[in-house]
Amino acid sequence: MTHMTNAPQSTGGPAHAALYARHRAVMPDWLATYYERPIEIVRGEGRRVWDAEGNEYLDFFGGILTTMTAHALPEVTAAVSEQAGKILHSSTLYLNHTAVELAERIAHLSGIPDARVFFTASGTEANDTALLLATTYRRSNQILALRNSYHGRSFSSIAVTGNTAWSPTSLSPLQTLYVHGGVRSRGPYAHLTDDQFIAACVADLDDMLGQANGTVAALIAEPIQGVGGFTSPPDGLLAAFREVLDRRGILWITDEVQTGWGRTGEHFWGWQAHAQAGPPDILTFAKGIGNGLAMGGVVARAEVMNCLRADSISTFGGSPVTTAGALANLTYLLEHDLQGNARRVGGLLMSRLRSVAATSPVVREVRGRGLMIGVELVAPSTGEPSPQAAKLVLEAARERGLLIGKGGRPANVLRIAPPLTLTVAEAEQGAEIIEAALQDAAKQLEEG
Repeated sequence: MTHMTNAPQSTGGPAHAALYARHRAVMPDWLATYYERPIEIVRGEGRRVWDAEGNEYLDFFGGILTTMTAHALPEVTAAVSEQAGKILHSSTLYLNHTAVELAERIAHLSGIPDARVFFTASGTEANDTALLLATTYRRSNQILALRNSYHGRSFSSIAVTGNTAWSPTSLSPLQTLYVHGGVRSRGPYAHLTDDQFIAACVADLDDMLGQANGTVAALIAEPIQGVGGFTSPPDGLLAAFREVLDRRGILWITDEVQTGWGRTGEHFWGWQAHAQAGPPDILTFAKGIGNGLAMGGVVARAEVMNCLRADSISTFGGSPVTTAGALANLTYLLEHDLQGNARRVGGLLMSRLRSVAATSPVVREVRGRGLMIGVELVAPSTGEPSPQAAKLVLEAARERGLLIGKGGRPANVLRIAPPLTLTVAEAEQGAEIIEAALQDAAKQLEEG
């Protein structure tokens, strides 16, 4: 295989231009795409992908943190191919041995006692289900959520999303109370020590609950806010929140759609950074477990999961093909200690990026854990969040053969989340490209 050099490349050829014109004619205007000239990715292998015009890229975003192990992982491809040759679909009305086996493994890994697992087709649907369970169990439509959060694109998940850039309507089936805690280094508590920060956020939570109209169903929280720009509270905040919640019987939902499966390196689940609280009542997952297959789900203790009194099914959740692929993917991840690789290689990449940031006028902060790294960008002259800087870096990185993402409410944060099999050499190559892209962006911003 030939690998991409750092030389700029063009993606303005006829293949992409023609497809983009057709896309614009038939897809919604609000369907976001990256780059001035969007690209079509047609093939992947390992940590690399190729577009329709033959350009090769090192992939540091994995289809939004979804290609968790590797592109075209042979074990997953074989499992999907074998199952597809037997039967693609049956629905939850029929037994499925791979779904049962996968549910058994996830229930055990979740840390939730007497756990039950329900499979969905996405993270949005998983969070919808978690909200349905919590509001039914507690007989309340009041939900606590963190500011700057993101939980999906459906009507109910938008209702608990605290990032206004991704919330197209104020109409809501829920009453949502937003509390501080998701962003450590900006906002009214940024100047405090970690212990003071936690105390201030707990006081805010207590005050908010004092204003609630009766029973509150649950707190939903991402341990690391994904779309919000890979921000996170100090370790222990959610444990401190849990003490307040437990006094009132309020459930804790941990949204592990982006933080699950060892991506943070230090823990298998994001909630385990707050492990003194014990396991959550409800855990949602998606993205990485399918390695690109449409797979999500909810884990909850039996008392909560079984609270629904109406019949229900899932047409596509836990299908024979997706559970076969997800089971092979999870097996590979555990047998190859990809959590440990995320910790080791992610630590090297984080260190390298912080070294780059120390000399860059557009970088305010490098943060994150494992292979979940955010680089917050600002305007050199003012220090204010700069979505323009992020856009320039994204373009410059792509021209040099690297795909990354962006996030944060003003869209000023680079999101770096490669597959968990990333090698040291690939991490170094990616860091070099990001360094050059940051230099390009800083120069363009200075030139005005």
